[in-house]
This record gives sequence, structure tokens and C-alpha cells, in this order.
Amino acid sequence: MVTSTRTAVVIGAGIAGITTSIALARRGWAVEIIELSPDGRTAGWGLSLTGPSLRALDSIQLCDEMVNVGYGMSRITNWEPNGDPVEISPPRLLGPESPAMAGIPRPELHRILAEEAARLGVITTYGSSVASIHQNDSEVELVLDGGATRLADVVIGADGIRSRVRGLLGIPDSLSYTGQAVWRAKIPRPDWATGINTFSLADRQIGVVPIGADAAYVFFTENRASRDVIPDELLAGQMYEHLAPFTGLAGELRDSVRESTGVVRRLAQTLIVETPWNVGRVVLVGDACHAPSPQMASGAALAIEDGVVLAEELDAHRDVPRALEAFSRRRLERCSVLVKTSARIAEMEQSGQHRESHALINQCHGLMAQPA
Repeated sequence: MVTSTRTAVVIGAGIAGITTSIALARRGWAVEIIELSPDGRTAGWGLSLTGPSLRALDSIQLCDEMVNVGYGMSRITNWEPNGDPVEISPPRLLGPESPAMAGIPRPELHRILAEEAARLGVITTYGSSVASIHQNDSEVELVLDGGATRLADVVIGADGIRSRVRGLLGIPDSLSYTGQAVWRAKIPRPDWATGINTFSLADRQIGVVPIGADAAYVFFTENRASRDVIPDELLAGQMYEHLAPFTGLAGELRDSVRESTGVVRRLAQTLIVETPWNVGRVVLVGDACHAPSPQMASGAALAIEDGVVLAEELDAHRDVPRALEAFSRRRLERCSVLVKTSARIAEMEQSGQHRESHALINQCHGLMAQPA
């Protein structure tokens, strides 16, 4: 392991940015995160940590805490339009006694990551972003939007699907709207929801993901969705109306949505950067270079893996540009396949091919189980 102190600046304090900071700090790097938001507050209720997420978190000693705070699961039940259940058992990548995946409240995930980063000495600067990037053979100079500067051995752009760093580097992307919007509402966890359950009708799908002993979130995939922004105070009522055709267990979820005090709606977009993810000593990670549609519940997995793999490659190659190029080569095919598969699943759902989409999701879980 490299023992001399090297410096990194990470742009963005989301999942990819904080995980990358932790992985580097654990290997002796001095790290600063630059975050645009003034307080680092997160949006949304919860997410699924799939097996690859847990495997990557285990490598930085955070898996157990995530599972303990969240809700461990090992089964996905997809209920077909005719009422038949199709069971999927994702592989338990950490052994037969460990869950295959875990649901977790998004704020708790970020709290655990942020506390670990702070414990390791990572500095986080809020309310700022990068205005320009200048680099030579030995270092990178960042000019922040307030005029302050930073010098670092490596800069990591973890600033999301509309990455400013990507634009400053002139790296092309392929941002694409899937035609869907995903709604989420926090509800009390039903007793029967001990794994992920989805319920399909010909033209729509609803699901529930436990994120704690007493909490879960409902997700609804809206097909051929309008790009209009819906006022927050109307979201719960409109989500309830979308779910009107559902009965039985799915009807229970619908009724809980009407009582939810927090509903979010996001357009489903995908992005993959097919070219190398670095220019010299600056590299992209997470949604800045690969953003899948949410059907595979693997955006977080890819982001967490990125941080771990990037730290490994920077340890293996003392030459920073060479390390970043190796990271990009190692990750590109895996991330590209997942993004393109998620877009295909979105197409299937909009044409009512739910059984076929569930088979493709199961196949892709097997692919993601391979080493990162």
C-alpha cells in the first residue's frame, strides 16, 4: 500500500462522492469534498442496497451498520397482472447468513457515510462548486465559484447526472429520457412486506421496499409521463389517483399513499459516457458518467463500487492518469451494460411486457453479482 500522503478533491457529496472519499481516506489520502448545497441535505425517502452495494460497503467496513439501520432482505416477489407471483432470490454475495440486499432510509445512508468520512479526517466544504479546472503533469488547480482555489493530485467529479465537471472537461454524454416518471411515498411497513414486492397491471406497476422495522416506501412507475413539474401539495393526491386500479395487497399500499405526508416524483433518465471518464488527473464517478433507470435498483451499487475500485486503481498505479485510465477501462463495460439494460426494461414496462422485464431484471442481477 502507498504510504505517502496524496491529496484529492471530490466535487459532490452524494453517495459516489462520499464513498470515494472514504475509500481514499482509508488508504491514507488527504481528501476534501466540495458540495454545492449549503447543508448536504438529501432528497427522497429510501433506496435499495443490492448485493453488489453490500459487498462494496463491506470492503470499507460499513455493511453491517447499513443493514442494522435498514432492513435486510433476500427475496423479490413480482406479482403478475393475473395475480401469479414470480419469485426472485438474488445471490447472497456475503455468505448464506447475510441478506441478499437491504432497504435503507436515504437520510440514514448519507448520515452513516458522512460520519465515517468525518471520522477519517475528510473535510467537507458546503455551499460551493467548481468554476474552472487547470492542470499540468503534476497537479490540478481548481477555482471555486467564490474565487477560492484548491490544489490536488487528483480531482473526482461526483456531481451527478448534470455534472458541471463533465462539462468543464468537454466529455460528451448521452443523457436520455425513458418516458417514465418514478413516484415514491414513505409509508408504515405492512407486516407482509418482508422483501421487495411489485404488482403489475397491463399499463402500470407499483412496488414496496422495506427500509426499517416500521417503515417502507412505495414506488410507482408512471408510463408516458408528462415532463411538467407538479406542485408538492398535489403529489399525494395524484399518486393515489394513479393507483386507483390496484386492489388486494397493492390496494393496501394505495390507501397508505393517501395518508403519506411526503411524496416525490422524478423523471427517469439514463446516461452513459462511452469515452474514457478522465481527462488527465480529473475523473468522473457515479451518475456523472453512468446513470441507470431505477428498475434495477443499482444506481447506488455502481456509485459505491466506483469509489472502492477507484481507490484500488490509485493504489495500484502511482501514475495518476494511468490509474484513472485503468479505472475507466475496468468499469465501462459493466456500467454500460447495466444502463442500457435498465433502459430496455423501461421500454418493456411501457409496452406491458412485465414478465419479460422481470426475467431480464433477474438476469442482470446475476451479471451484477460478478466481481466489480
